[in-house]
Amino acid sequence: MTSPTPETWHAALDRLQRSGVPHVLATQVTSAGSTPREPGARMVITQETVYDTLGGGTFEWQTINAAREFLQQGRTGFHLEAFSLGGRSGQCCGGFVNVLLEVFPGTAANIALFGAGHVGREIVKLSAPLPWQIHWFDSRADVFHEQDRGQPRLSCHTLSSAQEGTTALPPHCHALVLTHSHDEDYALITALLQRHDIASIGLIGSDSKWASFRGRLQRKGHSAEEIERVRSPIGSVHNTKLCNKTPYAIALTVVTELLWLTDKPALLETRGLAPNALRALVDDTKTTQS
Repeated sequence: MTSPTPETWHAALDRLQRSGVPHVLATQVTSAGSTPREPGARMVITQETVYDTLGGGTFEWQTINAAREFLQQGRTGFHLEAFSLGGRSGQCCGGFVNVLLEVFPGTAANIALFGAGHVGREIVKLSAPLPWQIHWFDSRADVFHEQDRGQPRLSCHTLSSAQEGTTALPPHCHALVLTHSHDEDYALITALLQRHDIASIGLIGSDSKWASFRGRLQRKGHSAEEIERVRSPIGSVHNTKLCNKTPYAIALTVVTELLWLTDKPALLETRGLAPNALRALVDDTKTTQS
């Protein structure tokens, strides 16, 4: 079994929430009979490490295994595990424990942002509270600030080449291209189109800029299906660009687009009984007046 690290569960929880690492908060919610710890005991579990303890022994080992299986399967949300310490866990204390496992997926989406100009900066600021991992690139070495590197779930990279930058991106990443150079934008678009596992590709600019890029891509032999993967101009609302062209306004519409693109429904299994099933249970209990 993985040994607990000296970091407390609440310190680890804060750090993991801020960094976007998948993790599980295990809370002992009930106990009966003799148990290693009392209700309210907590520990935090990742795929590699555990923080704090529920008392050790087979019961804790089973809790860690269950938590890591949920992480592996991507089953986020709440899960209640029941342990008969003398039965399921084979411990001599013989009590009974319920443990609530809260599975946090960590980063909900990966966003690759190419360009650290005014709009790029506003996108980063607006995205800070969201559970996204931002991979921020710019070819200008001095463009990033010290405070940029301290923002949670944000990594800053100097872009040496379009090919190198796009090859390093994680699968299912959403890419936004808004550099200071049209030539750099075009190179990034062609490199991103080679990645069939990129979730979406967005390009900043006017309709005429996209018409020029589309023509160049067609002449280079890209199919209509490939070109359709590029969303340009980004930040359209109801297929119309705002008249307000301030960086903040453009960033607001771009982040709104990303919210739609990254939105996922909640797992039904974590929402309890469906209304019809619950109503049937209630209606089945008939009361009579004597």
